[in-house]
Parts: sequence; structure tokens; C-alpha cells
Amino acid sequence: MPVLLQSVCVSCRRYPTVERRARGLAGRRYVPIPEDSDLLRPLLTELGVTDPEKPFVTSRDDCARPQRSPALEVHLEGQDGGTLWPLLAITQGELILACLPLVEVPLEPQPPLPSLPSVSQGLSLLAGLQTFICGAGGRVEGDLLASRLALLPAVLLQTCPLGTPLDTLQLGLPPAPSPAPAGPQKQPAWKPGVHRGRAVVNVALSEQVRSMQYGSRTKQDLWDVFGTVTCKCELEGVLPNVTVTLCLPPNGSPLQDVLVHPCVTSLDSSVLTANSIDDSDGSSFSGPYKFPFSPPLEPFRLCSYTSQVPVPPILGSYQLKEEESQLKLTVSLKLHESVRNSFEYCEAHLPFFNRGPLNIVDVRVSAGQLEVSREKSLLVWVLGQKFPKSLEATLGGTVAFSGQSPGPVDPLCTGLTAYIKLYFRVPDLTLSGCSVDQHSVQVYSSAKPRITTSRELLSSEYFIWNSTGDAPVSSGLMML
Repeated sequence: MPVLLQSVCVSCRRYPTVERRARGLAGRRYVPIPEDSDLLRPLLTELGVTDPEKPFVTSRDDCARPQRSPALEVHLEGQDGGTLWPLLAITQGELILACLPLVEVPLEPQPPLPSLPSVSQGLSLLAGLQTFICGAGGRVEGDLLASRLALLPAVLLQTCPLGTPLDTLQLGLPPAPSPAPAGPQKQPAWKPGVHRGRAVVNVALSEQVRSMQYGSRTKQDLWDVFGTVTCKCELEGVLPNVTVTLCLPPNGSPLQDVLVHPCVTSLDSSVLTANSIDDSDGSSFSGPYKFPFSPPLEPFRLCSYTSQVPVPPILGSYQLKEEESQLKLTVSLKLHESVRNSFEYCEAHLPFFNRGPLNIVDVRVSAGQLEVSREKSLLVWVLGQKFPKSLEATLGGTVAFSGQSPGPVDPLCTGLTAYIKLYFRVPDLTLSGCSVDQHSVQVYSSAKPRITTSRELLSSEYFIWNSTGDAPVSSGLMML
């Protein structure tokens, strides 16, 4: 379990008992875990943070290889070689946290990630470590960061003593243990304290949608939806019980690739077997999805899932043509009628690479406003909080470049290879229709809590490619 800062390993924990179990399960196919220095370079290469002058690595970037981030397939260097999978890694700024969970089933053929409970536990552990190091604000620097990194060995000894995570970590530094209340319940080792104060339960459902749209008959548009349910439970008692229920509309697609937090006490097995990799439609279970659990003290991710939706929320077309010394732009964005026309924000970014700074901009929009960053060779189309009544907005015009000084560079976007990237957030909406009714949240505790629920739809890697130029195409569906 390495922890890296500025590409330097600052902490690492190994579990010989787990390595021995892995050796016994794999037999002759066992790949020994190399020393920290030998593992560092292939890990950084797989994450794409080394060799800035070599942006393309065949073993990592080949279109024939499906991407399943954050589960990496790391190819080791040296005479023995070998591959480590699934190596889980999450990054935040210059901080990299990684761990290698034990897979207790045959690796050939490679099993789907949702079927591996150790992957769910490993992601929960890394998320807890990230919260512990970076705090609730997501960023810690200087002496405070150094002190938390110095505490990591002690934290891991408490939360993952023999290689099996007991629970995720506390926000910030671990609090001083509170006295255990009188009664028959025993204070568990993984819960060093109990909550004192007003009882509150907060459940937040967030869905992110990715899309790659080409506007071409020869290239298939792709999109997928990834959802997470985050909980914060401030309840009195040693082991209070909570049940959160996720509901789908009558015509909603079943949830797939469901991963749950280790604190979930029971779950219908059919919930975990539906996955987006198999050809089956996953119709064996369509909810409601009940998650009973005894919550930890800190905020945690109760579960995550994927969902298959028939259309992306915003359909777009982008045409970029070169005429003499100018580029002619034509952009159309259409909001699907099933999506609520009420955004917190909605922006379309049109970057131009390898051409120098913008010199002449003659562009008009039918809705919103246009912002120009000449130095960054970037047009930002701010659509605001609503599309027009027609649910369609257009942009058109020409741009020209000075070419006197170098502008933004991207080795992929040469010639007419260009894209639009959308950024938007729609509150109180999910694309799958999944929701959490606050009246369906059941709490078994000594005090009646205040229950709040929320949901949102966010864009993530939402691209519309120029239909008159070349564009990267994935060999399969977008995967988690």
C-alpha cells in the first residue's frame, strides 16, 4: 500500500500474511510484489504522470484496451516482468494513494470488478485515507500535511491491522475516544467514539454522466452514468441501525455494478450480480434497493452504481472547417425533453490547440453569452441556467489566430481534430430516475433524527467532437 507525494513514495505498508495467501491461491502464476522503487515507475507510467514528452504509451493508451479506472493493470519491468491487477489508485493533486487487494477467484478470464468484494473494501480504505490526509476541505499543505503523513502507520495499524480494513477513517485527526455508554452493547474496536448531540442523517445522491459524441454515421456515440450515495449520520448510541432505500421509476433501468461500503449488514445477492459487462440486461432485480447498515462517525460512500440510459442529456453537433486563414465554427446543442430545464450552471468550452493565440473572433450565440480568452485560445459559451423554450441553442462564426507566439499545445488535437467540453450541474435530478425519499429512510436510534436528502446530475468528461475531422474512438463501451 504505497502513498506517494510529488512522485516520491513517502509511506508504504506490506502485509506478509496476505502475500502468503495470494501465493497459495495463484500457485505458479503468482507475481511477487516488487520493492517500492521497482513498483514506483510502472505505477506512475500507468497513471500518465511521467515522461511528459512521451504522451502515448502503447500498453496504456491503446484503444483496444478497455479502461477500468481506478483499477489499474500495471506491467512490471525487469527480466521476470509480470502484471499486477487490480491495483487501485486514486489521486488528488500531487498525492497518490494506491493498494493491491487480494483476489480470491481465478484471474483468467479476468473477473468483473463488481464481483470482487476486496475491490469495494480497497476503494473505501483509500477514500478514508484521502479524507484523513486532506481533510474535509480537500486540501492540506505544509506542516499539517507532514504531520498527517507521519501518522499514517499508526492509523493503518488501527484500521487495517492484518490486511483487512475494519472501517474507513475519521475526518481529520482521530478524536479522543468517548466513554462507552452503559448497556449490553459492546463498543467495537473500529468505532473509537460515539456521537453526542443533535441527531442528523444526511443522504446525498450524485450522478455523473460521461459522453463522447461524434456526429458521424461511422462512429457510434457513447455515454454512461455513474452514481454515488454519500451518507453522514450523527446518531447517539454504540451501534445505531439505519436503512436507506433507493427507488427507481416504473420504466427505469436496473442499477448495475453496485459496490457497497463494508458497514452494510445485508443485501440481496441479485443486487451485486447485475453488471454492465455481461450481455444480460440485468432485469432480474429492479428495486427497491434497501441498504441496512450501522454507520461510522464520518461521512462515507454508502454505495456506487452504474446505469444504462437511452439518451444523453444534451445532444450536440460541432463542425469546424478551415477557410483560407480562418476557422469557421458551427455548433448546435439540444437539451433532451426528459431533462429538467433548470441548471445551476451550464458551459461549453471550445479550446483551440497548436495554432497560437486568438486574434480575430467573430462569433454569435443564440442564447447565453460568449467569453473569450485570447491567450488560452479558448471560447467559453456560458448558457446560464436555462436553455431557450425550443430547448436548442446555436453558435456560429469565424476565428483567426496571430501565430506570432506559441499557444496551447496538444499532440492529439492537430489539424481539424477538435472538441467541445460541456460542464453542467442540474440540482434535484438524476438521469436514471434514482431517488432517495426521506420518508423511506429508517433510523433505529434512541433519538428521532432530522433527515435530509438531496440529488444532483453532474457532467464528467462530456465531449462533442468535430464531425469534419478525425477523433479518437473507443473500441467498446465506456467502463467504470
